[in-house]
Order: sequence, then structure tokens, then C-alpha cells
Amino acid sequence: MVAHHTHLYRRVVREIAKATVKPRLARNKDIASNFRALFAQTGRSEDVQHFHHDMQNALTFLRSQREYKALLERYNPLIDLTAEERIEATARRVAISSPETLAALRTASSCLIDLLPVAFPTETVYGLGAIALNATAALKIFSTKRRPADNPLIVHVSSRRMLQTLLPQNYALSPSYELLIQHFWPGPLTLLFPCDHSLIPDIITAGQPTVAIRMPSHPVARALIAITDAPLAAPSANSSGKPSPTRADHVLNDLSGKITIILDGGPCEVGVESTVVDGLHEDGNIRILRPGGITVEDIKRVLVNGSSDTDTPTPEILVHRRDFCDDVLERAPTTPGMKYRHYSPSVPVTLMHTSDAPLGIKPLSPSAFLADLKRSKPQSLSRGALRVGLLMPSDSILMKYLISDATIQWHEFPFGLVSEPAVIARRLFDGLLTLERESVDLILVEEVPEDNEGLAIMNRVKKAAGNSQWITIP
Repeated sequence: MVAHHTHLYRRVVREIAKATVKPRLARNKDIASNFRALFAQTGRSEDVQHFHHDMQNALTFLRSQREYKALLERYNPLIDLTAEERIEATARRVAISSPETLAALRTASSCLIDLLPVAFPTETVYGLGAIALNATAALKIFSTKRRPADNPLIVHVSSRRMLQTLLPQNYALSPSYELLIQHFWPGPLTLLFPCDHSLIPDIITAGQPTVAIRMPSHPVARALIAITDAPLAAPSANSSGKPSPTRADHVLNDLSGKITIILDGGPCEVGVESTVVDGLHEDGNIRILRPGGITVEDIKRVLVNGSSDTDTPTPEILVHRRDFCDDVLERAPTTPGMKYRHYSPSVPVTLMHTSDAPLGIKPLSPSAFLADLKRSKPQSLSRGALRVGLLMPSDSILMKYLISDATIQWHEFPFGLVSEPAVIARRLFDGLLTLERESVDLILVEEVPEDNEGLAIMNRVKKAAGNSQWITIP
């Protein structure tokens, strides 16, 4: 009994310590001291069994209050808080401690509330954000980027609570969506939901019946949304059609003078936009409308494992333009990146294929390709050496053949190994923009296998490239 009494006392004291707000030095020593005296006194009484029962109840209460607070901060950190308290709570939640960062977030939030667009980092690419529920604010995104009005925007939220405020009251998440949110939010996954047109302006959805929503994982993005206490519509922070920015200086070089503030959160970890999923069809299948930072393989793994746990059928995963085509969807897209040419620098881009050529297309040897290239660029040769940018894996055999021609000035951008598609994805847009700034005459991008992150890479490169060339390696 004595051992149980001592063990229970230690558990209560530990739970009090966990429940106390930071810093640790601010623990209420009086409470711990009172409990110590209470345990010492009751340990000598005859009613110790009832006391232990009461303390177990108190211990359960303390633990439940601590866990409730953790859940509240995770899913609804802004409830009943003043603006200043909201900033502090959000900073704790996303581990932001720098006074300079907090000051920048306050300034950016004020701009958003004044209906001015703000550039901010996400884990995918830098976004140009405006309050999603205000049509006037969203319109400034389109005018700043010169974005076509029929190209919808993705809405960014900071919590499940914020997501729920955007959805129709009678809508319930499907089991597939619950699994995807559980595993990939916050993160580079966008889901299509039914749109509440009484709440979300048509300019956000291009008049479509669905709205694309995601929860970014970058701490600055989540903090900005939470501090502003409003969902943000945010496409990439670049002129429409250009490569997406993955560094703050990319945004500055493109949109300087057009926006008030750029939050610099360092280089983006993923480097390509989010994967967009449509799971709203009656067949229950998952349609990948745009491959991105979450791979098809990861989505399949989660859904297969989740279905086996619940004995429900595993939905089929269909990738747009690989497993299905939809002409109506391409004419009136429900998500960005489907209709218009994207990701193109001002420099011509050629996609170099080393895989088997389609029927009717005769591949060239590297030497024949270089000879054709020089003949097609006489104006560049008249100014001196032809300047060619290379975006190719560092273990590329093709690149070794090409750079052996010393009459061409080669500009190589480090791209990573072909076995590391996540690294290549992270460097793709940075490479296009860097080579563009180096004033090369054209950029050659070598294809990568279309699995894992390679599917998203090739989706972007195919849209960026003006033409393609098949090459045979000797």
C-alpha cells in the first residue's frame, strides 16, 4: 500500500508539471507543496483507499485537460483569443520564436486584412496570397499575376476547424479523404470539395461546383493564415506562365514593384506544387488531376493499408492524361495547372528523351543533334559561343556526350542523381530560373522516369518545353 501511495503521488506531481504553462520555472510550487502535504497526511489515515480513488479521478481529470488543450491548439488555436494572443498562440504552435519573424507576420497579416496580396513561403513553392472569402482581394491576385480568370485558385487553411467552416453543412468527408487528410495534412496535398457558393466567391473557383483546399506544412504559411484568421487563396507567386518561385529572390525578380511584402522563409523543401486529388465522383475512385509533392505511390499505399484495416474496397487511383482523359475538364478546369501553358522561362526549353521513340519519330545521335542545334542558332553563334543550359541528372550519360563539344558554352545546373527524384523536383524551378538569369540561348532538360516524384517533374517539364527531341545513346 505504501508503494502504491508513493507511486500515485509521483504520478500526480508529474501531471501537474506537464499541465503547467511554460516556462518551467513558472510552475506553481504551492500546488505541488499542498499535494505533498495532503499525501503525507492521508497516508497515515484509515481512509486511504477512498483517497486513492479520489486521486485517480483527479489524475484522470488533469490528464484529460492537458490532452484537450493540446487538441485545441492543434485544431482550433484561435478560439476566444484577442489578435495579440492569436499571434502568440500560433507562434507557439508552429515553433516560431524569432521577434523579427513575428513582426513580419503582423505586417503581412495587416496587408492581407487591407485586401493587399502577400507573397509567402510554403513547402511546395512561394504563394501569392489574398483572403479567399473576399472577391476584391482575390481579384488582385489575378491582376498582379496577369492570370486568366478561368484558372481557379487553391484555398489554404491552417486547421481542420477552418476547413469545416468552408464546407457545406450537409457534407461529410469520405473514408478516403479522412485517410488522406490523416496522413498528408498538413502537407503538399490539395483535395477537391463541394463549394458553398454563398461563402466562396466565384472568382476563386472560376464558377465551378467544387473548390480546391489544402493545409500547408510550412510554419510561416500556417502562422500567416492563423494570425490573419482567414483562409488564403494562393497560386504561385509569379507572373502567369512562368516557372514557379522556390526562393524569395525568385519572387522579387519577377514581381518587384507589384506587391507590398515578400515573406522570406528560405528555399522550398518540395519544390513543385501540391498534388491535386478529386475524390468526389460516385464511383469512389481517386482521380489525380495534377501530380505533385505527394506521390501516386504514397497515396496508393495509404489507401490500400486503410482499406485493409476497415474491410472497405480500395478505390482505384487514376492519373489524368495517363489513366483517363476528360475534354470537358480541360476546357473548364476545376484546379490550376490543367489548361494553360505553365512553368516556361523566357528562354526556349527542349525536352530531351532518351527512352524509345514513338512510331514515326527518328531519334538523333548526340553529335547529329548538336549539329542541328548549331544550324538552328546562327544568330547566337555570330555573337560568340552558343550558350546552352543543362538541366540533367548528375549521372546522365547524355550530358557527358554533349559537354564534350567544346565549341558550345555549357551552363550546368546541379540536378541530383536520377535515383533521387525528390532532389530533382526540389531543384527544377530553381534551375530554370537560374539558367534564365544567366542569359543562355536555350535550356535542355533530360527526361526522368515517371514514377514517384518523377511523374510531377515530367508534368512540369512537358508544359515548360516548346519542343521535344529523342536521342539515341551510342
